Amino acid sequence: MENQGMVTGPRVLIAAMLKWYLHHTAKAFEARGALGGYWVSNANTTGVEPYRRIWPYHLLKKPFYHLPFVQLEEWTRWWLLPVYDAWVERQEIPEDCNAVMAPMGSCEPLFRLADLSGRRVLKVFDAPNSHPADCARTWQEECDRFMPGYRIPWPARAVRRMAREIESADLVICPSDFVRESMVSRGVPAEKCHVRHFGVDTSIFRPRPGVPERPVFVCVGSICLRKGHQYLFRAFAKLRESHPEARLVCIGGVRPDFAVEWPAWRGMIEHHPQLSQSALAEILREASAFVLASVEEGFARVLSEAMAAGLPLIATHESGATTVITDGLQGMVVPVRSVEALYVAMKRLAEDRAMNRRMGEAALVAGAVKNSWQDYGDNLLGRISRELEANA
Repeated sequence: MENQGMVTGPRVLIAAMLKWYLHHTAKAFEARGALGGYWVSNANTTGVEPYRRIWPYHLLKKPFYHLPFVQLEEWTRWWLLPVYDAWVERQEIPEDCNAVMAPMGSCEPLFRLADLSGRRVLKVFDAPNSHPADCARTWQEECDRFMPGYRIPWPARAVRRMAREIESADLVICPSDFVRESMVSRGVPAEKCHVRHFGVDTSIFRPRPGVPERPVFVCVGSICLRKGHQYLFRAFAKLRESHPEARLVCIGGVRPDFAVEWPAWRGMIEHHPQLSQSALAEILREASAFVLASVEEGFARVLSEAMAAGLPLIATHESGATTVITDGLQGMVVPVRSVEALYVAMKRLAEDRAMNRRMGEAALVAGAVKNSWQDYGDNLLGRISRELEANA
C-alpha cells in the first residue's frame, strides 16, 4: 500500500542545488529506511544522516542571499550551475542506492552518474512547476503585459536543460494535475507521470475556531506576476467598494517583475515580506478564506497549510488546487486571469458565513487527513517501488 507500513525496497539518493521542499521528502524517506543520500547546498535543518553539503555552490551563492537585488539571486542559480555540476560529477552513487531523485535544473549531473554506475538506477525528475517551456512562456507573457521589457530570470539554456532532464527521466513526479497535463501536452508519456500533492505539518497548522465576523482573505507567496497578484489586487479593490471592512493579508516578498504594479496596491493590503511558520499558522486561523490567483504553479504548499487551518480556497486550476478540491465543495475554482470571478468568489464567502463554514470543514478533511509529509513520502516510495519492480 502506498501510504502504510514500512517500505524497504527503494534506496533513493536526493540531490539539489537548493533544498526547496526536499528536506521534507528526505526526512520522510529516512523514516522508512529508504534514504540513500541527501546532497544539497543548504544546511541540514532536518538532521537526516546520509547528508553531504555542496559547499562550493553554497559559498558562491551566499553573497547573493544578502544583497537587496532579488533578481541577481535568481539569475545566479543558473549562472553557477557548472559549479554544482562539477561537484556532483565527482561523487559516487552509494552501492545500495537503486534510485536518484532531483528537482528541475538539478538532475543532469545526477542522471549522468546513474548512467555511468553500470547498474540499473531509476532516474526520478521532481517537477515543482509545469513543463519548463510552459512555465517560462506563461511567465514572460505576463511580464510583457504588465512590465514590458522585463526578462524572466530563466535563461533559455536553463529551460533547454530542464527539458532534457524530463526526457531522460524514468519517472516524473508531478505535484498537481495541472503539472501532469502540461507535461503530457509537451510529449511526456502520461504513464511516466505520477501525481501527488505536497504534504503539510499538522502540528503547526491547526483548524480555525470559526468564521471571523470581518472578512479576512489571505494570500501567501512571492508577490509576482506569475502568481497572479495583478488580478487578485484588482478584484479586492472591487470588493472593498461594497465591503470596506474587508482585509487582504499578503505574505511574501515583492519580486522585481511586480515593480510597476506594486505602488498602486501596497497601501490597500496588509503586507508581511516574511513570517515564521507559527506566525503564518496564526494568521490562517483568523481568516475567512485563502486566495491564490496563480497563472502558473506546480502546487503551492500553502494550499495544504490553508486547508489544514480549515479555510475554504479560492484558487485557479493553474495553482494546482484542483488536485485536492472540487469547485463548490472545499472552495471555488476560478478561471485564470479573471478579476470578475475572483471578486464574485470573495464576495460570496464574505457574505455567506454558513457556506464559508461548510466549505472550510470540507477543506480540512481534504487537505489535512492522511496528508502529512510522511504520507507524501510514502506515496512517492510506493510508486518508486513499483517502477523498480517493473524494471527488475
